[in-house]
Amino acid sequence: MSTTALSHRQHQVLAFVRDYVNAEGRPPTLREIADSLGFPSHSSAQSCITSLVNKGVLERSSHHRGLRLPDAPSWHRQSIELPLVGRVAAGAPILAAEHIERQVEVDPALFRPQADYLLRVVGLSMRNVGIFDGDMIAVHRTPQAENGQIVVARIDEEVTVKRLRRERDHLLLLPENEDFEPIVVEASQAESFAIEGRCVGVIRSL
Repeated sequence: MSTTALSHRQHQVLAFVRDYVNAEGRPPTLREIADSLGFPSHSSAQSCITSLVNKGVLERSSHHRGLRLPDAPSWHRQSIELPLVGRVAAGAPILAAEHIERQVEVDPALFRPQADYLLRVVGLSMRNVGIFDGDMIAVHRTPQAENGQIVVARIDEEVTVKRLRRERDHLLLLPENEDFEPIVVEASQAESFAIEGRCVGVIRSL
C-alpha cells in the first residue's frame, strides 16, 4: 500500500519502526516508540500504531504483541520454534530438558543476532527497561558480551538477567530498578561466573 495517505505523525512512526528493525533486528516496543517520538502518552502512540495497522502498512504478529513490516522478505516471515526455559535449577545446564516448559513459535525476523532460546523472567529487577515478571526474553547463546548489554549470567550456580558493566578489577551486574542493588563480581569469582547469553528481545507475558 502507498504511504501517501498517511499523516505526518504516521510517517514518523512508520519510519521509526523501519529504521529500528533494520538496526536492532526487532521491532520497537510501544514504550520505545512513545518515548523516542515524544508522544504525550502510550495510549496516543497505540492509537497511531492501530491506524497504521488498519491502513495495512504495519502488521501485528500472530504469536506475540509485536509489529512487523508487511514488505519484509518472505524468509523473515517463516516461524521457528524456540525452547522456553523456566526456573533454572542451581548447577544444571540452562537448556537441560527438565527446565524446558514448551516450544514457542516466533518470527525470527524479530531477533538479531538470532535467538537460541526463550527464558522466563522471574522478578522485577529489570522493570525500567520493560522486562517484567513472567515475560519471556529471547536469548542469543554466547559466552561474550559488550559493556552495557543485557545478559543472562550464572553466578555461583544461580542464573540472573542484568545489564553488564565492566570495571577495571571487577564486573557489575546492574538492575534496572532502583529497589535492587547491583551484583558485584570480583576477579576472584571468575571461576564461578559465566555469561550464558545476551538478551536480544522481549515477548510480553499475556
